[in-house]
Amino acid sequence: MSTPEAEAVNRQTQRELYGEPIADIVGRITSALGLTQGRLAEVLGLSAPMLSQLISARRVKIGNPAVLGRLQSLADLAVVGPSLSADDKERRLAAIHDAQPTMSTMRAAGAVDALRASATPEELNRLADSTTAPHLAALLRLAAGPSSHG
Repeated sequence: MSTPEAEAVNRQTQRELYGEPIADIVGRITSALGLTQGRLAEVLGLSAPMLSQLISARRVKIGNPAVLGRLQSLADLAVVGPSLSADDKERRLAAIHDAQPTMSTMRAAGAVDALRASATPEELNRLADSTTAPHLAALLRLAAGPSSHG
């Protein structure tokens, strides 16, 4: 069972990993795209209970790089979502669902290690904030890691 204190720590860790708590990201996506949490979980490729645990901060981290990439793609889509036709929105959601934005675990681990050796967590987060490439931003944030809180 999770305590309010643990959930507050988890939300802070999510803020460090993703720039804001997952609940805020999900809220923006569901509002802009008119999705239920169940539909969002389906597009992400997560179970609805897992998404719920991430939103409530009972879980901290999205462990699957493909899911993280899809979440970033959905956050990007949410910016333009309200102006899209229903058909265009559904096409884009299907494309995001079908996307496999991942690299092999070994390559990702090597890239993360190289980035950590090359820059401070603060620099990595700054670079993640400045890039327009969502998958690069996710990799940079992963490399910055939870150790960026000091």
